[in-house]
Amino acid sequence: MTRHDAIRRAALFADSGQLQSDLAALVAYRSESQNPAHASVLQQYLSEALCPRLEAAGFDCALHDNPVAGGPFLLGSRIEDPALPTVLTYGHGDVILGQDAQWRAGLDPFVLTEEGDRMYGRGAADNKVQHLINIAALEAVLAVRGSLGFNVKIVIETSEEIGSPGLREMMALHREALAADVLIASDGPRLAAERPTMFMGSRGAVSFDLVVDLREGAHHSGNWGGLLADPAIILAHALACITDARGQIAVPEWRPDSLTPAIRAALRDLPVGTNSTPTVDVDWGEESLTPAERAYGWNSFAILAMTSGVPEAPVNAIAAHARARCQLRYVVGTDAADLLPALRRHLDARGFDQVRVAPVEAGIFPATRLNPDHPWVNYVRASLTTTTGQAPHVLPNLAGSLPNDCFADVLGLPTIWIPHSYLGCNQHAPNEHVLKSLSREAMQVMAGLFWDIGAGDTPPRAPGDQ
Repeated sequence: MTRHDAIRRAALFADSGQLQSDLAALVAYRSESQNPAHASVLQQYLSEALCPRLEAAGFDCALHDNPVAGGPFLLGSRIEDPALPTVLTYGHGDVILGQDAQWRAGLDPFVLTEEGDRMYGRGAADNKVQHLINIAALEAVLAVRGSLGFNVKIVIETSEEIGSPGLREMMALHREALAADVLIASDGPRLAAERPTMFMGSRGAVSFDLVVDLREGAHHSGNWGGLLADPAIILAHALACITDARGQIAVPEWRPDSLTPAIRAALRDLPVGTNSTPTVDVDWGEESLTPAERAYGWNSFAILAMTSGVPEAPVNAIAAHARARCQLRYVVGTDAADLLPALRRHLDARGFDQVRVAPVEAGIFPATRLNPDHPWVNYVRASLTTTTGQAPHVLPNLAGSLPNDCFADVLGLPTIWIPHSYLGCNQHAPNEHVLKSLSREAMQVMAGLFWDIGAGDTPPRAPGDQ
């Protein structure tokens, strides 16, 4: 039996309709981690949908309560020989809120619906099809070879969509049990649907509120206009000093020093926003950088929401309060501990002492990145190229954020992510979907990679690797 046989079996998993039916069963679990009413579904997803399948493939599985707060964890392992290389993989079974009423007619977020090349369902792209493909690819190699030829450990969490509370603590608690040579996992989108992508980390994210709270109650704008400071105007000017009119960051400490010639070279030919809606605004962001450098090698500031008064029913009154929810996405090379103190200094220097900076604890992910020339990166790149006949897009880090630091920093692993979705998948939005054609190729890509790892000649463990 050969590599070709394993890849052919993986493709058959999609061609036979098995992938679709298995994904439908996973999507049916309303595993909304943001909805406390469905907390029990998170446990059921692990115990009913995943544990039996993994155990049938020779994994020892255990469910663990969250050591902090949030949904439970599944930890599994299949050890063929401790002397063999060990791959750690990861996925998350939780999804964001279904937003049922906002899906178009004929679609139900928790019923997988096939239309042409698309399979619609909440979590279909993020992240259920992604860990399903990786598990099924392992099964394909097992069926053909009779063994994997390497060891596998798996972590499935159920709180990623609320910031992965407890994941870092779980990795620290089980550091020895989860020791491995490399993390190979899947989340996020490809840069282009027709070509595999690899990324080795992610931008960090920190959210915070800017708050102007001046007095109790609103006051008539005719009687008090020109006499009372307007919190919305103060907040608007404070926000305006963080960037210029095209969004270029003005806080000196928020401008990273890590966009090196090597990183620029890695980003040079990467597409941004390929075949997706909306189109990239080329005149937005750091003027001296390419779109790829802005998305993957630089920091970006966004105002996620802002309010003053009652927008739904405005009245002729000067509001007492104004608030804006803000977010900074940042790359390696930015001092994460100084992000909010630097903003405080920046505002104070411009006279905005009335503007309070209020941290938001949820959804904080540190920035991580692996050298694009790391031996495991070269190894995986070569395998994907052999399978598809074209070199994958290789990103030092994803533009978005995910809990890669739990594996890179806590476990000390080289980390490689191979996403099985695409930019137009409507992740976190109504009408979320995954492409059947992309999923089929992803099955082949992962089966080929797992076959290669089991065939030997994997990179030696580098000094400092755990």
